[in-house]
Amino acid sequence: MQDVRGPPVKLLLAEASLELIPPEIWDEPDVRAYCRKRKKSPRWTLLDSSYHHRAMRKLSGTEKRGRPDIVHVTLLEALGSPLNLEGMLEVHVHTLSGHWIRIDPSTRLPRVYDRFKGLMEALLKEGKVVTEDGKVLLQSERRSFGEVLQELGKHPVVLLHESGEEMSDPVLEGLLGAGGLILVVGCFPHGDFSREVLEAADVRLRVHGQRLDAWVATSRALCSLERLLLRKT
Repeated sequence: MQDVRGPPVKLLLAEASLELIPPEIWDEPDVRAYCRKRKKSPRWTLLDSSYHHRAMRKLSGTEKRGRPDIVHVTLLEALGSPLNLEGMLEVHVHTLSGHWIRIDPSTRLPRVYDRFKGLMEALLKEGKVVTEDGKVLLQSERRSFGEVLQELGKHPVVLLHESGEEMSDPVLEGLLGAGGLILVVGCFPHGDFSREVLEAADVRLRVHGQRLDAWVATSRALCSLERLLLRKT
């Protein structure tokens, strides 16, 4: 089991819209043309609704799928945050397809979207991304959402949701007082969390009364946590 100590804030991007193209649409014309242009097998190519929209009509749950760009921007926000730079943040991704991605806090992801997609494709194919000197920057394995929460430790699970209580310093201080918290942010374009994720939350908090883009919600929540944690250092 992973060491459950460490940074006080563990960010978990849940039901992330990042997956390889499912086998049932490998032979669709849009998919074949796209993969031929990129000179890649559909087996190791990310599903992207910008290019595979018509083919995705054959898939279930399409409203939450095919948006790796959301994951990309949200990760850039989180890894570039002062909280991460000060060693107080741990970033994880759990995808709709059931992959748990662990990210070393020193990782500098590509800013260019196409390069990010290539990196994620390599990660899902090989299981990890390693530097020349052997340091593991990204690691992926199959785990359920519940298993990931168990690995992250017995901390309050805070779900960002527009139906929750308003996020405030007193509420966050109470949650952090237990030694840390797990901040769960949805990383999909439409729809709501699955019942599994909703029921796993100890508390729901909101940063605004309306639904926000994942990267905006993440940034606002981390700013609130920074005010509390960085002033104490």
